[in-house]
Amino acid sequence: MSHDRIRRFLGEHQPRTPCLVIDTSVVAARVRELIAGFPHPRLRYAVKANPEPAVLRAVLAAGGGFDVASPGEIDTCLAQGAAPETLSYGNTIKKPADIAYAFSRGVREFTTDAESDIEHLAELAPGASVTVRMLVDAPASATPFGRKFGCDPAEAAPLLRRAASLGLDAAGVAFHPGSQQADPSAWDNGIAAAAKVFAEVDGLRRLNIGGGFGITYRSPVPTPQAYASAIRACLRAHFPHTPEIVLEPGRAVVAEAGLIRTEVVLVANRDGHRWVYLDIGRYNGLAETENEAIPYRFEPCEGPRGPVVIAGPTCDGDDVLYQRTPYELPLALRAGDRLDILDTGAYTASYSSVSFNGIEPLETYCID
Repeated sequence: MSHDRIRRFLGEHQPRTPCLVIDTSVVAARVRELIAGFPHPRLRYAVKANPEPAVLRAVLAAGGGFDVASPGEIDTCLAQGAAPETLSYGNTIKKPADIAYAFSRGVREFTTDAESDIEHLAELAPGASVTVRMLVDAPASATPFGRKFGCDPAEAAPLLRRAASLGLDAAGVAFHPGSQQADPSAWDNGIAAAAKVFAEVDGLRRLNIGGGFGITYRSPVPTPQAYASAIRACLRAHFPHTPEIVLEPGRAVVAEAGLIRTEVVLVANRDGHRWVYLDIGRYNGLAETENEAIPYRFEPCEGPRGPVVIAGPTCDGDDVLYQRTPYELPLALRAGDRLDILDTGAYTASYSSVSFNGIEPLETYCID
């Protein structure tokens, strides 16, 4: 039904393409749905997925808070009425000046994974609550984090003790199973590792299980209820008493709320392949097509269809969206025709470049 509402908006207003339209009522519904799946959770929406002010207001209205990664995201959330205590600084990679700024704006929750960062926090955010992020093995996700974030689980307890010795509130541990994680069992290793740290360090109370909940693009994923059920079973298996649970979803909150309308710029035959060039590509909204990681759905697709290579509008040779992933689009497709790209509310406008090839960032409209 959200797609129908968005298409009515597009039909009435005829905005220039490419554009993204977000139905914020879907955002609020997803927040409530995720909160309902866990016992007394704290939901912290990952602002990086889509920082549109109307999206943030919908998250707030539904009872969520925010996972922020920079001073800019802090300011954006506070400007939309968020209380500082609803913000958690989840980025483990931050300058001392960023810590000081966050603390000055009232942020009191931070995630860390290195001793030097803990020392900066103790100096510049005295008494703040810290959660240590661990790197744990998980089944492959569509967009994994690699080894960029998180300490070895064996280092978590010493880091928490170090934080406490410096006057910080050593609150708990965190992990992330990877973005667009389709396997609900992916949380088990992290929960098991966290339980061991809880047994080693007195006074821990908070377990941040990250985000990663997938949404259906072209292949089905579990429902939010199925994810929650599997994670609750893991918690029962590893914890004698369930700790405070923190969720940091981004994609699962906003992806299905959005639709991008794009225009066909050119259709051409190249070496026996039909290429369809759109006015949106890797640099103005579809960054997650890198390595063809996220396979978006296109509509309309009525009438006879045939295989295509789908590419963006820029003069960069890497601006090809789908060359290996099989796609079929209508054979009648011509320059000037419009296509809708579904479930594009997350990691599209926020990834859009400022002006590569002089192309403006993806325009966003919100309806409620």
